Amino acid sequence: MRINPFFAFVFVTLQLGVLFAQENRELPIVKVVGTGGTIAHVPARGGTPDYYVNPDKVIDDFRQDLEGVARVEVEDLLRKGSSSLTMKDFLAVAQRVNEIFQQEPEIAGIVVTVGSNGVEGLSYFLSLTVKSDKPVVVTAANRLYTSLSSDSPLNFLNAIRVAASPKSRGHEAMAVLNGKINAARGVVKVDTFMDNYQSRDLGILGYVDGEVTFYRSSLRKYKSQSEFDVPQLENLPKVYVLYSYMDADGVLIRAAVQEGKAAGIVMASFPTGSDTPEQTKALEEAARAGVTVVRTNRGGEGRLEIRAFRTRWPLFISGDSLTPQQARLLLMLALTKTKDPNEIQRIFEEY
Repeated sequence: MRINPFFAFVFVTLQLGVLFAQENRELPIVKVVGTGGTIAHVPARGGTPDYYVNPDKVIDDFRQDLEGVARVEVEDLLRKGSSSLTMKDFLAVAQRVNEIFQQEPEIAGIVVTVGSNGVEGLSYFLSLTVKSDKPVVVTAANRLYTSLSSDSPLNFLNAIRVAASPKSRGHEAMAVLNGKINAARGVVKVDTFMDNYQSRDLGILGYVDGEVTFYRSSLRKYKSQSEFDVPQLENLPKVYVLYSYMDADGVLIRAAVQEGKAAGIVMASFPTGSDTPEQTKALEEAARAGVTVVRTNRGGEGRLEIRAFRTRWPLFISGDSLTPQQARLLLMLALTKTKDPNEIQRIFEEY
C-alpha cells in the first residue's frame, strides 16, 4: 500500500507535538517571585513608569534555554530597588513564598529576584522563615537588564536551573550568582560590580554551569527545621547595627536605646569580639535595661567562641560566625520568641 507523503508528514508532526507536550507537562514547575532590583531594571528610556519590567520579559531572552529544564510561572510581587526594601517587605516575601508552597504543591522550587544589595539579607531571612524543604533560590544582577554584557539573563537562568533540580531539595535557601551556589548563611557582597558574592571561610555549596553540582550542605537549622513563624507577623522588633572603631564613645548606643527604642543591638565589634571601654559601658547599661546585645566580628571571617565569650561578657550574646547584618535578622526573629539571653544564645548556636 502506498502512503501519501503529505499525510505521513502530518501524522509525524502530530506525534512529535504529542510527545513534546507530554515531555513539557513532565518538566518541574518553578515559580518566580519578583521584587525589583537591577535584574529587571531598565533605564528611563525603557518606557516603564517605575523603570522595572516584569521578570517574564527578562525570561524571554533565554526562554529557549529552558527547554528540558523547567516550566516557569512569574509573579511580580514588588518593584523596588533593594536599598528601599523594608522589613515589612521581607515579611511579605516570606509569607508569599510560604503560601505558594502550601497552596500550590505542584511547584518544585521558587526563585526570588531582588536587587544586589538585598541578596545576603533576603536569602538568609527566607532560610530562617520558609517552612518547606523545596528549593528557594535568590538571584540578582549587577548590570541593568538592558545594558551591554548584562549578567541579568544568565544569573536568572542559572537560578531557575538550581530551583528545578531535585539535587537542590533539602538545602537551605541559596543565593545563585556568577555560576556559584552560595548558602544563604554567610553569603556577603564584597565588591561593587564584579564577581562580588562570596561565602568567605565556609565556602560555596556548589556550581551551576549547565549542570547543578553540590559539594556540601549546612548542619545548622533552616527552613522546615526553623522555629520561627511569620504568617501572622506584621512587624519585627527594632534592632540596630552599630560599629566599633578606635576611640568610639557610647553616644550612638545610648541614642539607639533612648531615642530608637531598641529591642536589640548588634555590634560590629573588633575581630576579638570587644568594643572600646566607653562602648562596652554603654552596652552593659543597655543590657541591664532589657536590651539584647549581640556582638559579632566586623572582620568578616572566623567566629566568636561562645563559651569563652559568655564567661568574659555574661551580659552579651555571641554572634558566632554571622555577619552583623545577618545577625540582626536572626536577633529580630529570636526576639519574637523570647527575651531570655540563654535561649537567644542557643538560637545563635543552632542557626
